[in-house]
Amino acid sequence: MVQDATPSPGGEQADGAGSQNVTMGISNEMVAIYKNLFGRGPTKARTSWAGPDTVTVLLEDTLTPAERNMVRLDEHQRLRDVRMFFQYATVREFCEPVERLTGRKVRAFISGIDTEVDGLAAELFVLHPREYDGPSRIEHADL
Repeated sequence: MVQDATPSPGGEQADGAGSQNVTMGISNEMVAIYKNLFGRGPTKARTSWAGPDTVTVLLEDTLTPAERNMVRLDEHQRLRDVRMFFQYATVREFCEPVERLTGRKVRAFISGIDTEVDGLAAELFVLHPREYDGPSRIEHADL
């Protein structure tokens, strides 16, 4: 599996580590989550900063053999619904590593998949400012 990382704007660092270590760490964590949730991980993961408060993770070739069968049966919407159910049922698992590695709380978590192109998935994390001390997206998920 290929992993790529893009430094954050302005060379931001978390916990004294370089931002490339942060993005590589997030990529590794997302791959592990996919393997645990779906039984196989993506073949490529790339994490990037999209401005000072947003982290994007692109994961390629994420479909399982059963999901590929759903695509062949033209069950794209059903496949998207199932994937979204699993991903939003595990908000804590997705957000916790991002919070740990960036040192910031997640404000919003947005997940998507394009079933037409071998399950290219995107995980987007909007972060609160460093000084924010209120609840994170994890606490909203646990309500």
